[in-house]
Amino acid sequence: MATRVIIVRHGQSTYNALKMIQGRCDESVLTDKGIADATTVGKTLNGINFAAIYCSPLQRATQTAKTIHAQLGEGNPAPIPAEGLREIDLPNWEKMPKTEVAEKFPEEYRLWHESPAEFSMTLADGTEHFPVKSLYDQAKGFWEEILAKHKDETILIVAHNGINRCLIMSASGIAPTKYQSIQQSNCCINVINFKGGLGETVQYESLNQTAHLGVKIPSFRPGHEGLRILLVRHGETNWNKEGRFQGSKDIPLNDNGRAQAAKAQEFLKDVELHFAMSSSLSRPKETAEIILKAEAHAGIPLDTHDELIEIGHGLWEGKLEAEIEAGFPGMLEEWQSTPETVQMPEGENIQGVWDRANTAWDEIVAKYATKPNQVGIVVAHDAINKVVMCRLMGLQPKDIWAIKQGNCAVTVIDYLKGPESEAIVQAMNITSHLGFGVIDKTAAGAL
Repeated sequence: MATRVIIVRHGQSTYNALKMIQGRCDESVLTDKGIADATTVGKTLNGINFAAIYCSPLQRATQTAKTIHAQLGEGNPAPIPAEGLREIDLPNWEKMPKTEVAEKFPEEYRLWHESPAEFSMTLADGTEHFPVKSLYDQAKGFWEEILAKHKDETILIVAHNGINRCLIMSASGIAPTKYQSIQQSNCCINVINFKGGLGETVQYESLNQTAHLGVKIPSFRPGHEGLRILLVRHGETNWNKEGRFQGSKDIPLNDNGRAQAAKAQEFLKDVELHFAMSSSLSRPKETAEIILKAEAHAGIPLDTHDELIEIGHGLWEGKLEAEIEAGFPGMLEEWQSTPETVQMPEGENIQGVWDRANTAWDEIVAKYATKPNQVGIVVAHDAINKVVMCRLMGLQPKDIWAIKQGNCAVTVIDYLKGPESEAIVQAMNITSHLGFGVIDKTAAGAL
């Protein structure tokens, strides 16, 4: 059992449309588009029974929450305003166009984007205020209060760009330095699963889903001139379906896996691609080949990288969990609770996989970021994708279970200014194209 938390950002507001800084200013309200998108979110979430709905008390979030609630099934509770969900406090910038802030406060604006945890502003009384650090502490306080009330229940949170980022980061202890690395689009949907309270096991099931709004993957941020990588996990295999550990064994896609890859092809058919890379094992390679069969992707060559091959499970490969427990008592529980401590018998450990996969990732980024505005796919495996995403999000090898990677899920990573810039997680583990709605229901089979 787990506590499932669905987090939504409010719909487009009047200040959003004007590209003005809102912060805690409570003047802006939803635009017609904001109301329409919030209605769509409600219809998308219809059928999920929420034990509670919490929203920021600022009217743009409250209006979004009420609009969503009106579309939910009977029995869902009315939204409850929560002070812990107020947006970031930017008193010196509120109600100013972003362009004006950049002109009047160039150094502060640079720090805001490049070193958000160190960004501060001097208030009228001379106090030094650190907006991101303060918001991060606020988010932690909200989790500590709310998780204790809703163990093993499903709740909905409707809030803002900044506080949503801090909720996502603080859920697993990601440092506030990553504040600008997590995208939150208006009316996006995030899904996070908590096995206990704050500080215990957390799983990011998905981040910044926007397909329900007709936006398959988020748009580039303003000023983007770098690289976009669509990270995809291979389609289902029979061993995934059976729960067998496959690791470095070259197990092919099953019919469902090929169908999933065809759905990924349809999902990405309108995305202009410039390159494609996959693990050299057949299951990701065939997944990539199916995606590239889209007419718009004709002629895109597929390269392979041996260092993207799945973790070597050694003597565990081909075995079910019960067989592993019988042959290696206690090791499976250790793998599931403290994966960084496990050396697979005649196989790898997670640090080794972390090192080789992230080295390969850096090579790919460096290779394809030499030209502006390049977009490509990288198709790999569960553990490979997990360690890459952990590193990009500021997590450690011990945190691999915090990352969900469904079969044929799509994750979107941007480098705004080339390989040396901070990676931005635009969206993670999108599986809506597989017919599941916002919840990932792909095979929960072994790695």
